[in-house]
Amino acid sequence: MSEHSDPHGHSPDTGAGVPRIHPVEAWERLRERPRDLLVDVRSTMEFLFVGHPAGAIHIPWIDEPDWTVNPDFVPQVRKLLLGGAMDTAEDAPSVYLICRSGKRTLAAAEALLQAGVHNVYSVEEGFEGPLDEQHHRSTVGGWRYHGLPWEQC
Repeated sequence: MSEHSDPHGHSPDTGAGVPRIHPVEAWERLRERPRDLLVDVRSTMEFLFVGHPAGAIHIPWIDEPDWTVNPDFVPQVRKLLLGGAMDTAEDAPSVYLICRSGKRTLAAAEALLQAGVHNVYSVEEGFEGPLDEQHHRSTVGGWRYHGLPWEQC
């Protein structure tokens, strides 16, 4: 993490070149292309106890106990991508990254793009969406707000 990063591992200018996708569009694409990946980058506690999109693969960007960027994040995503055989570059799976509100995914996506992984998208609004006027989530946006399939452990 750089000296200008926030606790979630991204700097103020992070994500400028990262493609973003609305949760409903991401879900539709995932249904059309079963080899595409939905990667939940939130902490283990968030993934298990807050819930997560149905079918999401959990690879934390930052996790307890140290709350530092996962040094194995890029290799773990690459390993998943290698599991899907591809005939051509057009067949390469897309990777959709989701977090709580759509901010952590920007730093994670940048890391993947810099490592040469293509077809990476940040799911806008994340799983829980932005805070509303009462500081609650899942009331004005996010995966759950849009009624997309999710599960909780």
